[in-house]
Amino acid sequence: MKTGQAAAPEGTAALVHLASQTGQPDRAEADPAQRARAFAEPLLAGQMLDTGEDALAHADGTAAVLRSIGGGPALCAAAYLVYAGDFLQRPEDVVLKAFGPSYASLVTLTRKLVQIQRAARAAQSGPAAARVARGGESQRALQTERVRKMLLAFSRDLRVVLLRLASRLQTLRWYALSKRACPPELALESQQVFAPLANRLGIWQIKWEIEDLSFRFLQPQDYQAMARLVDEKRAEREHGVQAARTQLASLLAAAGLRADVQGRPKHLYSIWKKMQGKGLAYGRIFDTRALRVVVDDVAACYAALARVHEAWRPVEGEFDDYIARPKPNGYQSLHTVVLGDDGRPLEVQIRTLAMHEHAEHGVAAHWMYKEAGAKGYAGVSASGDFEERLAEARKAVLRELLAWERDFATQGQGGGEGAGSFDDRIYVFTPEATIIDLPRGATAVDFAYSLHTDLGHRCRGARVDGVMVPLNKALQSGQTVEIVAAKEGGPSLDWLNPELHYLASPRSKAKVRAWFNAEQMAHTVARGREAVEKLLQREGRTALERDALAEQLGFKNADALFEVVGKDEYSLRNIENLLRPAEPPPADEAIALHRPRADSGGSRGGVLVVGMDSLLTTLARCCRPAPPDAIAGFVTRGRGVAVHRRDCSNLQHMAQASPGRVIEVAWGGGGPADRPAVYPLDVVIEADDRPGLLRDISEIFAKDRMNVTGVHTQSAKDRSTAWMTFTVEVSDAARLAPALAQIARVAGVRHARRK
Repeated sequence: MKTGQAAAPEGTAALVHLASQTGQPDRAEADPAQRARAFAEPLLAGQMLDTGEDALAHADGTAAVLRSIGGGPALCAAAYLVYAGDFLQRPEDVVLKAFGPSYASLVTLTRKLVQIQRAARAAQSGPAAARVARGGESQRALQTERVRKMLLAFSRDLRVVLLRLASRLQTLRWYALSKRACPPELALESQQVFAPLANRLGIWQIKWEIEDLSFRFLQPQDYQAMARLVDEKRAEREHGVQAARTQLASLLAAAGLRADVQGRPKHLYSIWKKMQGKGLAYGRIFDTRALRVVVDDVAACYAALARVHEAWRPVEGEFDDYIARPKPNGYQSLHTVVLGDDGRPLEVQIRTLAMHEHAEHGVAAHWMYKEAGAKGYAGVSASGDFEERLAEARKAVLRELLAWERDFATQGQGGGEGAGSFDDRIYVFTPEATIIDLPRGATAVDFAYSLHTDLGHRCRGARVDGVMVPLNKALQSGQTVEIVAAKEGGPSLDWLNPELHYLASPRSKAKVRAWFNAEQMAHTVARGREAVEKLLQREGRTALERDALAEQLGFKNADALFEVVGKDEYSLRNIENLLRPAEPPPADEAIALHRPRADSGGSRGGVLVVGMDSLLTTLARCCRPAPPDAIAGFVTRGRGVAVHRRDCSNLQHMAQASPGRVIEVAWGGGGPADRPAVYPLDVVIEADDRPGLLRDISEIFAKDRMNVTGVHTQSAKDRSTAWMTFTVEVSDAARLAPALAQIARVAGVRHARRK
């Protein structure tokens, strides 16, 4: 930022002491710009900026630009304090004591923006320039987008935006006056970022001059050719404009209209751009000769327009009413093109004084509107205290910057998530000056996940502007964030707790959930793999290809088989049957099915087998059927009929292999009235592991008079998650629903379901 050294500690203390000697009444009465210059002069004298400019002269020039667009003393004072801060050891503290918190904040934000902008421009020069050149327009657009987002990141303090515009214009002026070569990346950034920003804010004075100077540095041959062309016609054009100005002023005065008629200069870049865009020769550009008419009110605008059209013939298709239909940035004026007495086109703009002020200064006029009257313009009141006007100005500028952001998004040059609303987005920076766009309320954890998923998983701490902060502290626009990460590890379940505010980005939350789902899936697959491996060892088939086994059982691969086995959703009996195929039954073996007799009784487990009396039945352990579940039977070899729930995946697999063994079954009476039949059911629970969890869940089953016959528990390695399977006995599966609802309300329980 500078070539000189920071002031010595003693000098800093002396300046603070000097500033503190000024009493509050004197400080209020003194011109802030004069006080700021007196404060900054000993620091800036003899110092050079990185561009080669004299620091004090640059601050003077920046303040002059701000005054030219109506900047008040307070804003001009900021120009000195920002550059003085580069030569202080603790600029924020010094400016805070000497000038107050408002200026201290401005110095902090503007200095940070300047530093990051320099880092971004450095990416377009040196070794990085080759990469940008190889990347072509897409890389250059990316660099432009980075600078644009920087300005958006600091746009909540409007002074920062205005100061950067004024400073950039002063730098371009210095290159032009000193006849030094302006770095192409600086000129390009000025043309593609700063000029459009000034245009969006309606600050035409700055916009046109930045465009002309950038045009001069980037395309010197076209600029010189355009300048010669304009100069050759200057005398003739000025004579014609002066004659038309005198004639129109007399015409309006005769009609009783008070008006200020001026010749309007046309800038080289705008003429050249119109010639290129429309493929027109210089003589076909209508607005190289132009007049501007400033009248008292809107009615006078239209009255003046009528007089202009009476005096000269209007050119068809060259009339625009920006009073009835203002431009998006609030610009208002009447534009018309007429043929003068010499038969050549003449552009005339007609507007009120308020419209003219807004056209020249744009939304900056909201900020720097003077206490000249009770009413301002563009809906901004000039009365009331400074803070109220400041709030109105902030809204006006943010509206324009938001529209600018949307323009870029529409053109495909940016946007993304950030194109929604400034109120919903923040812009923070990596230590390498990369801009990261996050939702408002985002934390360092969100920041880490936006850089890389693995970095987010390993995030353990963060430094914000060099200071360690809690991971759930919300970030603010403009901050620089550095992540402290472990070499390996995963996220914490606390990050998903909405009450702890660790995550604001839906994308970050999805990544954390995906990590825990993958971890749980890995545990499940490992458990299923272990069960299958043990079975293969018992059967002496360890050499069997696991994927081939899975395909024979109807699964895509081995992991899919291990998953359902690990979830206890697939019986190992199916694998046994595959490994030990039974002998084909004799030809005369058949199951005679006939209609049940009216006096047929219930079989074991309260199940009736259609067409059979007292046939052995068993309730399948894989799905644990119980009334009133829809059930079906599968005829086994040597164990009677196995009763499954109709939606049991094991039953479906077996039915595909042996459809003839599936028979109809129904629930019977269920046993004696004094001892009704009970059925075992499995309940699967996932919860945050904690002391007393098993006791709390068991108490619910006890209160509902459900007998627990078995419990299987498993905890994650870091003790963050517990998986439990309870086997309970009920006479009716419908009784389980209220118990599951109560279990779901137990602290830490994520979900509870029947298996």
